[in-house]
Amino acid sequence: MPERISEVTALLAEVLAPRAPLTVIVDGGGPGAAADFAARLAAAFPPSSRAWSIDAVLGLTGPAPGGFDSALNVLEPATDQILVYLRGGPRNRFTAGDGERRAQVVIDHRDPGWPVIRHVHPSLADPDRWYLSESRAFFTARAANWDRTFGDDLPAYAKAVREAGVRPGDTVLDVGCGTGRALPALAGATGPSGRVIGLDCTPDMLAEACRAGRNGAATLVVGDARRLPIGAATVDVIFAAGLINHLPDPVAGLTELARVTRAGGTLAMFHPVGRAALATRHGRTLRPDEALGEGRLAPLLADTGWMLTSYEDGDDRFLALARRL
Repeated sequence: MPERISEVTALLAEVLAPRAPLTVIVDGGGPGAAADFAARLAAAFPPSSRAWSIDAVLGLTGPAPGGFDSALNVLEPATDQILVYLRGGPRNRFTAGDGERRAQVVIDHRDPGWPVIRHVHPSLADPDRWYLSESRAFFTARAANWDRTFGDDLPAYAKAVREAGVRPGDTVLDVGCGTGRALPALAGATGPSGRVIGLDCTPDMLAEACRAGRNGAATLVVGDARRLPIGAATVDVIFAAGLINHLPDPVAGLTELARVTRAGGTLAMFHPVGRAALATRHGRTLRPDEALGEGRLAPLLADTGWMLTSYEDGDDRFLALARRL
């Protein structure tokens, strides 16, 4: 297995080196994580980029209401300064903002041995340079244990499928299907005259779906949710569990989902845990500008060819339904 930290720091160095000289500031993660990551990132730059300054913020700015605030939240992004946040470390360490509010680069650092880039500001790099490879790295490391970790969610998936209004004979696309937990319920709803397609960008997740026998319920396809290998207006229902939060550009993603959906078709956005509970699990707080917030989601859908018809965000699940205009 290649050393993942080297892959991540090499990619960041490739993206950032043309912008030298400037300062990179790293914060977040567990004890000592920022200093270690900063040192590894500095070492990844070529000798011609030694005008760089790579700094680790070793402390926090001090107490804030309800906890501590990341130092990054008081630093303004500038043309000569890049802010990198390591998502991980003690849960609920930071208050609103989570150290990500101003960071141009966010690294999932919950496993320091397997860091994954989760966000790069578009001004630094087009998502095509990092999104697909990093998403695969994120889920590949988790694929083998996914069903053991989240196996209790199957009844919630079945209930969401029922409420999505899938009918016999429908063509259904499960985008970001992972290990295929929704596929048997979707196949049962469409019946023998329907068709179910499970699409995911990570081959290891689809391999786990096959091991669980769920490939018998659907056609499995390796593909990018941003560029679906599906014809225009050919799908009746799209089931998207946990997808939107993983897309680098929700507007472009929802537009692509609309492209393949027939007029009057349904988009079901689901997660077996509510948004607040999921944020707590990840040690962060919800922000009002997040794509799946009710105030943000309705206009976002309207701008991309959908109309929000139902919205539920409780402790035990998230389910939003939209109709293709």
